Amino acid sequence: MLREIRQQPLALERTFKSGLRESAKLAATVARRPPALVVLVARGSSDNAAQAGRYLIETTTGIPVSLAAPSVTTLYKRRLHWKNALVVGISQSGESTDVNMVVEEARRDGAPTVGITNESQSKLAGLADHTFLVRAGKEHSVAATKTYTGQIMALYLLTQALGGQVGDVARVPEWAAAALTLEDRVAQRASGYRFLEHAVAVGRGLNYASAQEFALKLMETCYVVAERFSGADFLHGPIAMLEHAFPVFLFTPSGVTWPGMRALWKTVADLGSEVWAITDSSNRQASKRAASLVIPAALDEIHTPIPYIIPAQLFAAYTAQAKGLNPDRPRTLSKVTRTL
Repeated sequence: MLREIRQQPLALERTFKSGLRESAKLAATVARRPPALVVLVARGSSDNAAQAGRYLIETTTGIPVSLAAPSVTTLYKRRLHWKNALVVGISQSGESTDVNMVVEEARRDGAPTVGITNESQSKLAGLADHTFLVRAGKEHSVAATKTYTGQIMALYLLTQALGGQVGDVARVPEWAAAALTLEDRVAQRASGYRFLEHAVAVGRGLNYASAQEFALKLMETCYVVAERFSGADFLHGPIAMLEHAFPVFLFTPSGVTWPGMRALWKTVADLGSEVWAITDSSNRQASKRAASLVIPAALDEIHTPIPYIIPAQLFAAYTAQAKGLNPDRPRTLSKVTRTL
């Protein structure tokens, strides 16, 4: 897991460069037939990447995005009307049965389809009209790391094809490398969490996905009961569970989400909970706080989901080691999960 976390800058660069041509092809399809709706279909970590993609697409294009419920197709056997939608399947292996069934049905109904996968010979790659390949190489650890960030990179390219302005995405690998410089500090902090049993991860907007993915990594690799919330939803009830020394992990970029996250941080700290925050040097207020882990780069919020998740991945891996666990082989899990 640690080795694959460190491979992310190069994997992201490969994914970006190789996806430019597919992005241009998809842009031509979209120009001929603009979608009224984008539907993202995924499970697990891929579903968390889809959550980031939802914010990317909606905030930059104005096109509504829905996260599909595959069980409507696989269990309830209901046919949906896909003709005015662009349907995007996201799967690390490309062999997720329910994701592929939804993409297949959408294509039969005449909808244009996109696949995002790390496996060029997978069923998803063969099903979709357009395929963005995550060029991460073989991912051996059960816990997805480089394929998760690669999927988000592919979603930037998809967003560009839809007409979204996503800034200088070519620099994301550079910012991922900057995040990796925090590894020693993260390892040192993680050594103090040997007895971690429960935690909360909170983000908002683009980093709601980061909170979701971080909590999943803690559950998978550390067997921690980790809840995850948006900063807004957390105030609507779940905050009542906090008490003295309860671990709360925050994602705090500058930009429109910072005022709300800053207020939440104060509330959580006043309750005596233990705060640990991921931010970057553009957020000067957050960077000055002792609880912050600061990525040494000034990032626009739209570019934070990939760099911000890297310290969280490192924390999960090193916390698992501190607990005497093998993060590469979580109990009861396998790399490819097929569900209906």
